[in-house]
This record gives sequence, C-alpha cells and structure tokens, in this order.
Amino acid sequence: MATEFTYDELYEDQEEFRDSIATVDKDGKRIWLYPKKPKGPFFNKRILATIVFLVVFIAGPFIKINGQPLLMMNIFDRKFVIFGQLFLPQDFVLFGLGMITFVVFIALFTVTFGRVWCGWLCPQTVFMEMIFRPIENWLEGDGRKQKRFDEKKWDFDKAWRKTLKHAIYIAFSIIIAHITMAYLIGIEEVKNLITSPPTENLAGFIGLVVFTGAFYFVFAKLREQVCIAICPYGRLQGVLVNRDTVSVIYDDKRGEPRGRISKKDTAEETASKGDCIDCGLCVQVCPTGIDIRNGIQLECVNCTACIDACDDVMEKVNKPKGLIRYGSLDSIEKGVPYKFPKRSKAYSIVLLLLIGIEAAFLIGRSSIETTVMRVPGQLYQRTEQGTITNLYNAQVVNKSQEQMDVRLVLDGTGTLKVVGAEDGLIHLAPEAKTEVVFFIEYQENEVNARSNKVEIKVMNGDEEMESVKTNFFGPG
Repeated sequence: MATEFTYDELYEDQEEFRDSIATVDKDGKRIWLYPKKPKGPFFNKRILATIVFLVVFIAGPFIKINGQPLLMMNIFDRKFVIFGQLFLPQDFVLFGLGMITFVVFIALFTVTFGRVWCGWLCPQTVFMEMIFRPIENWLEGDGRKQKRFDEKKWDFDKAWRKTLKHAIYIAFSIIIAHITMAYLIGIEEVKNLITSPPTENLAGFIGLVVFTGAFYFVFAKLREQVCIAICPYGRLQGVLVNRDTVSVIYDDKRGEPRGRISKKDTAEETASKGDCIDCGLCVQVCPTGIDIRNGIQLECVNCTACIDACDDVMEKVNKPKGLIRYGSLDSIEKGVPYKFPKRSKAYSIVLLLLIGIEAAFLIGRSSIETTVMRVPGQLYQRTEQGTITNLYNAQVVNKSQEQMDVRLVLDGTGTLKVVGAEDGLIHLAPEAKTEVVFFIEYQENEVNARSNKVEIKVMNGDEEMESVKTNFFGPG
C-alpha cells in the first residue's frame, strides 16, 4: 500500500514550477512545445464535441429566426442579434442586463465546472488541437519526431512540407475569418464582399485580411500562449476556482511516491510505491506543457489528454484507472469519489434562474419601441373651439425586418392628431427610426388638474404593439 502524504509535504520543496511557465526558459525565450497526439475515450468524445461545434459555428450565420440571423454582433452599425432577437441602441438597458447575466453566468459556471469550456468547446482549443495540430502531425510527425524534423537542416522534403502546412493554415484562416466576419456584419454582407472588387468595399476587405492574418498568427505562432498568458477567462481561474470546483486533477494520495516498475522489485518495494510509474506521458501529451502532477495550475485547460494517457498506462500495468481524473481538490484530499456539492447545485439553480429571467425579457420584448416627450418650452394651448391642446414629439423604432404602418391611439376621451399624416398612419421602415409630431386635444371641462396622466397605444392594425404613458398639462 502506498504511503500517504499531504499536499504540503509533497510539494514544499517543489513549488518553483509556480514561478514560471513551461513555455518560457530562464532567459525568457520561448520554448516551443511538441505535444504527443492524444488518444482514448475522452479524446473520442472531444472529436464528437468538435463536430457539434463546427456544425454550429459554420451553420450559424446561415440560420435565420423570423428573418434575423441566429447571432450577429454588428458593432459597426450598432446592431446586435441574439437568437433571432434584434437589439438596437434603444435596447441598451435590456442588452446590458443580458451582458450582466452573461458575466454572472460565466463566473458561476467557472466556480462550479472550472475550465471545462476551455478544453471542450473554446474555439481556440477546438481549432488548434483538432484542426491545425493534426495537419502539422500529418505533415511533420508526432511529438518528438516533429521536434527532430524542425531541428534538421533544410532540404527539399522539409521545404515542401513546411510550405504545404502553412498554405493549408492560411486557407483555414481565410475560411475562419469569413465565418467570423459573418457573425459581425451578416452573411449577406460577406457574400457582397466576396463577389465585389475590393475597391468597392475597402474597409470590409481590409477587415477580412486583418482577421485572416490574426487567425494565422494565433494558430501558427502564438498557439498555447493565448490560453496561458492572453485569454482573460483563463486568468479568472485563480479568483474563481475553489476546493469544490471540478478540474482535471492528479490523485497524489494514490500516486505518490512515484516509482518505475521493475521485475526485480520485491513485494515490499512494490508496496512502498504509489501507482504513478513516472512515465511522463501526461506531460508529453499536454498542449500547454504542464505537469498535472504538480497540482492545479492556471495553464491547465482541462483538455483531458493527460487522463487518456494515464488511463492507458494504468491498464497496461494492471492498476485501476483514474489516477488522473475529473475531481475536486477536496475530494482528492479526503480520498472520496467526487460528488456534486450543495453549493455547486445552488449555483446551477441560480444559472437556470438567470437564463429563465433573460428568456422572459426576450419573449416579452416588443418589436416596436416608442418614446414620447412634450415639446420643450410649451405648456398648453387654448383653441378657438374652447379645447386644450398639448404638442408632443414621438420617436418610433421598428425593431423588426418588416414594413409597419402603425397608429397612435389615445386611451379614453380626447383626440390625437399626427402632424402630416392625413390617414393617421405612421409608416415605419424595417429596422428604422421614425420621428413624428402630434397633438393631444381635450375639451377644457375634461382637464381636471394641471398635470394629467394619459396613455397612448401603438396599434398595428388591430394589434396593440405597445402602450406609452405621458403627461397632459392644462390650466389646472
């Protein structure tokens, strides 16, 4: 039976690894990583997750809901579409609430599930580990073989392989850039960019070139540095992760002290060793170059490559799988299987509530938004017919992609007249803002106070789109 150690006893003299990262040497120079290609059950599941991600990512710009794209973040025209719901600058409060909900969601999700997103569905990980890295492995070899290939002198074989690799990288970067641009300006605009000369839309063409260059640079050069040093979500881990957070973690209680297996070992020597045979495969397959046996680290993206590698070794040496597994620091130290703690359950309930609240706001959101203000500097006017009138400005925003002809109808007594609209209709172009001027008129005996509450309904045919309240001033 392996001797038990506490974390502090194991690592009190080995904490130097936390003072640096695996991809930078003591002189501050980049250490290029050559991770071994992973294989195993978790990797197969990640392949399925990648297929789902790519289908959604590629199909997303083409999917329409009520004439709107599934997702579009057009910061240039200040138009945002989320699940077919169009948000204009007038929706800032609702959109802001959605962003706050999203940030809280990220925080609670990370506290509960750690960097599961990073390892399974983050675009950086998916593209790098499931597309660009396999291309490199196919042309230059896997792991150490690829390192030897990079170190050898330039010859025809090396030249054509390197050239083909980077040509494929550029091709994929172009494809990713176009799809990403579609999420920003819409698939129709991207089609126009592709089919028109660059001079007709120079800004869009430059944008595509910049995106292509950025993606190529990230996946050909930066690589794991994005996850290690640049991604803000990764930096949140140190603040949000706690003892109950799910992580890919090494069971030091079971694995230490490490020791290689030898046929010459006595039964006593074998019993004194932990299950870790110190093969180093968990380090060789890690895309960020860490040693998971050092404990939880910010650089770990929870990709599960080390789990597959370790489980394969444990099978070969006839030891139980799970030396490296999904778990929490608390479950490892107590030596018990991981169970979803009450706090994580509570966080999950809060996550569902937040999603429900935001969904309710989206469902109840009107496609028309009307703002009514009295004309500044005027109180009321008395007409020759003995009526009291107030003059108003109205701004009506059509958030849909359909032409609408709406009417402003006063609830109750009194009359409402729109200036310049003989038929009383306000013609609203799709996704456009229209400003109108109108009068509200009451008989003097109907005005009982100096300030009177009135309600105006915005009608599209027989359908009430919105109700707006304002004040009507009278003699008092």
